[in-house]
Formats: sequence, C-alpha cells, structure tokens
Amino acid sequence: MPKNALEWIASILVVIGGVNWGLVGALNFNLVDTIFGVGSVAVRIVYILVGVSALYGLFFLFKKQETVMRA
Repeated sequence: MPKNALEWIASILVVIGGVNWGLVGALNFNLVDTIFGVGSVAVRIVYILVGVSALYGLFFLFKKQETVMRA
C-alpha cells in the first residue's frame, strides 16, 4: 500500500499505463492518444511519467523484498 504522495502518484500512473495497454491489446484503442491527441507532447509526457513511475515501483518492490528477507 502506498505510504506517501509520491508513491500514490506513481501507483496511479502505473494503473493508467496498465489500463491503457490493456485497451490497446484487447480493443486496439489507445485512451491516452484519444484524450491528448496522437503524437502530441502531452502524450509523450504521460508515457514518460508512466515509465518513470514503473521504474520507481520496481525499485521499491525490490527494496521492500530485500528488507523482508533480512528480517
């Protein structure tokens, strides 16, 4: 469970990315492109933020597992 604002934002962005990829795979519908316009700067920013959020989540996933293993 997210503990602070940064973790909440990262979690929400990862969910947005997951839902978008699910829609692309299942329905060939890109929600982010539909909302912000195909190829716009806003789309690139959303994709970058989702990617950074995924890396942030991955880093803390392994960090938390390491903490649990040491205990």
